[in-house]
Amino acid sequence: MILGLAGAGLLVLGVVLTGAYLRDIGRSYERIRGRSTLVQSPLGDIEFTQGGSGPPILVIHGSGGGYDQGELLVESLLGDEFHWIAPSRFGYLRSTFHEGATFDDQAHAYRHLLDTLGIERVALVTMSHGGPSALLFAALYPERVSSLTLVSAGVAASQAAHQGDANRKGDMLVKIYEYDALYWTATTLFRGQFMKLMGANDAVIAGLTPQQRDVATRIIEYMNPASPRSAGAAFDNKAAMPNERIAAIRAPTLVVHARDDALQLFHNAEFAMATITGARLLDFETGGHLVVVVQQAAIREAVQRHILQHSH
Repeated sequence: MILGLAGAGLLVLGVVLTGAYLRDIGRSYERIRGRSTLVQSPLGDIEFTQGGSGPPILVIHGSGGGYDQGELLVESLLGDEFHWIAPSRFGYLRSTFHEGATFDDQAHAYRHLLDTLGIERVALVTMSHGGPSALLFAALYPERVSSLTLVSAGVAASQAAHQGDANRKGDMLVKIYEYDALYWTATTLFRGQFMKLMGANDAVIAGLTPQQRDVATRIIEYMNPASPRSAGAAFDNKAAMPNERIAAIRAPTLVVHARDDALQLFHNAEFAMATITGARLLDFETGGHLVVVVQQAAIREAVQRHILQHSH
């Protein structure tokens, strides 16, 4: 009798969860459908959206993102006082992925996109693992970059004590992104554990205000559907970092990072500061890889001031 009731309860739960998954994943596919533009290039299709008016800014998303994550970054830090361009990087949504691609190739793709749009010079704003290709674009095309802003960005390989744990988080995220159902389940039923995978510790998660939690939830939910982003996430996880090559960067650079970031370790900020001439640091003791959520007001003001100061 008890086993029968338990089995019936599990069946009902399964039906409810399946219905919720199908509803949510259907909405996520609908959200990304028909909103972006494709540009053809020698490196394949480049997907992007744009908006706003003012100084042009190329906004580069992180792992698990796409143009839609770039739009969230615009909403959080920039607003429509700038002309923003948000591409999907290789293997994300409708942007082409090809075997053997490098972050250099991605940097060349940005140049092609800007050429197509007739934009000579941009400010660069990048987050997380959008960092490597943005850094290389600034190094390879210095005449095209008015300023560079790195938010919790990956910069260089590391042998730091906690790097192995950060790498394992990255490997697990790549696996989760492979399947829509797996990503949805992980982020719906195990939201707290997923935030830890994203580089936020227990204290950061517990300290989120209701408004901050809502923003973090949007970031996580906007990585649905996950499978059209899986090739890009896998590419990010294995492509070579720019490392010492960033010494060639001459653009005024703002480095924003939390010291307790468990996904992109603070080593990245330290390396950038030591290697990019004249780079400025805006660091926070707490915030983890969600520092853009936790410290949004302070970061927004600093980023906008940095861009406008160097936009002429």
